[in-house]
This record gives sequence, C-alpha cells and structure tokens, in this order.
Amino acid sequence: MLKRLLYLLPAVAFAAAAAHADFTYAGKWGAYGAGYGQFKSPRGLAVAPAGNVYVADEFNHRIQNFTATGSFLGAWGGRGKGDGQFDFPAGVAVAPSGNVYVADTDNNRIQYFSPIGLFLGKWGTAGYAYGQFHQPAGVAVAPNGNVYVADTGNNRIEYFTAAGSRLGGWGSGGPGDAQFDQPSALAVAPDGNVYVVDRVNDRIQYFTAAGSFLGKWGVHGFGWGQFIYPAGVAVGPDGWIYATDISWHRAQYFTPAGSYLGQWGILGSGDGEFSYPDGIGLSPTGTTAYVVDQGNNRVEYFRRGEPAVAPASLGRIKALFK
Repeated sequence: MLKRLLYLLPAVAFAAAAAHADFTYAGKWGAYGAGYGQFKSPRGLAVAPAGNVYVADEFNHRIQNFTATGSFLGAWGGRGKGDGQFDFPAGVAVAPSGNVYVADTDNNRIQYFSPIGLFLGKWGTAGYAYGQFHQPAGVAVAPNGNVYVADTGNNRIEYFTAAGSRLGGWGSGGPGDAQFDQPSALAVAPDGNVYVVDRVNDRIQYFTAAGSFLGKWGVHGFGWGQFIYPAGVAVGPDGWIYATDISWHRAQYFTPAGSYLGQWGILGSGDGEFSYPDGIGLSPTGTTAYVVDQGNNRVEYFRRGEPAVAPASLGRIKALFK
C-alpha cells in the first residue's frame, strides 16, 4: 500500500497545481539584429505602471521600450562610459514614478532615466566598499521608491534612495541563509519584501525591506520548485513569485512563501518555447507574463487564465491517504 501511495504522489501534486491558473502563449516580438525591435542577447525586462515593456538589450548596449504587445516605442544607449551610455546592461526596473533604472553592469553603476530615456542621474564605481559595485546585474524599485541592487560580483544586496544615497545592504559569499553565490536579479513585492535570485546556489531567498532573512526555496535539480541556474524573478500584484529557470528553459511560479504553483515552457524556438529564458515581468493587472527568451533573441508573452477547478479525481486520490 505504501508503494502505491508513493507512486500516486506526483498525481496529487499535479492535481493540486491544476487548481491554479495556467499561462498560455499569446504573442512574441523580436529577432536577432541591431535594428529597432531586434535584440542581441537580451537579458532584463521590466513592465511600467502604464503597461509598456522595457528590455535590456545587453549586447546592443541599449534599452528598448515597447507597447504591451510589442510595438516599438523608443530606444536609448550605445556602448561607452558617458551619461546615457552602457557597457553590457543586464537589469532594468521601473519606479512608481515611471523613471527607468538600469544596472550598467560592466560600468559598475546604476543609471536612471525619464520614461522616454532622458538621462537623470547615476551612482556607483567599481570596488568592494559599500556603495561600490562589482558587476551589478539586477535592479528593482520598491513601492516607496527605494532602489535595490543585486551586486553580483560582491555577493550582496544594497539599497538606495531614488537618487542614489545608500541606505543599507546585506549578504556575503556562501551557501548559508542570507549568503549568496552570484545574485543575479531581484524583485520587490507590494508588501516591501525583497526576493533575490541566488543563482549559483539554485534558489530564491527573500527578506524584509531592511534585509532580515525570511525564507528560501529551491535546490539544484529538474523537479518542480527546483532550479538549474535561475535567472529572473518578478512579483505579481497578487504576490505570486515568478522565476525563470534558465538551464531548464522554463518559467515557474510560487506563492509568496515559495510553495510551487505551476510552470510553463520547454526548450525550443517555437511559440511558447524558450532558449535560456532570463528576465521576467508581470503586467500591472497580473494577467500577462512577459519573458525574455534570450537564446531566441525575442520577448514572449503569456495570458493567465481563470483558476481551474480541481478535478474530481483529486478528492479520490486524497481519500487514499486517510
């Protein structure tokens, strides 16, 4: 009987996941190239309060701006060290004000802009001291306007005012709680909690706004809730957490405390398939998920359906455990 119950565990998990909303392919845009609307290894993605989508076009050293369905709105950047120029920008975030923050990775700084790309300011230099960076890759803006940075090479998180005055930070290298091994992205929930992609440790960790450790989930593997180099993370307006699993070519989503809810995507170049998915973001209503399909040089988006009714078989399966 025990063997039979263990065999049925995946079925129970599947039935429970089926009770949650599914995401179905809705559209895409982009192709390889340097023209407007084209990409070279895009990485970060952020959705503005107005619903438009910003993409960090890493190897074109620029930020591109699109409508919610992919019509090109504008771009800015170019490779260099000057104001408004970038050297492999990896992360992008949008503040409640609409201003756009960019992790200018190889220039070891954060730059910020108006919604149409007018340069507003910058902070950061290369180094290991607080307020300095070593290849920062992720940036996120809290509801109160504070800016959080995943300082990847220094294995820590730092946070700042909207204009770049340092407020605090936490983290060090290692596998323990509140330690990191190449944190690559982060997102701030509506309640202010901070979710961090701890990339090489194959997990998500989350913290209070001031950095107190709250919890973690994920281990190295191919199963549900496991990761092989997670890359991007986003929080929906309902608090659900979304993460891309770059080496397993999928997106997964979870409750705020990390309970697995569902996933979508497989390796490929067809509609709804991925090749090394990276940045992820949710529309203001939470009904559309956008994913940077890095290896295919495009953005795909997916619609969230209504929560499905748990199948009747779930009750029968659960009865076996009584």
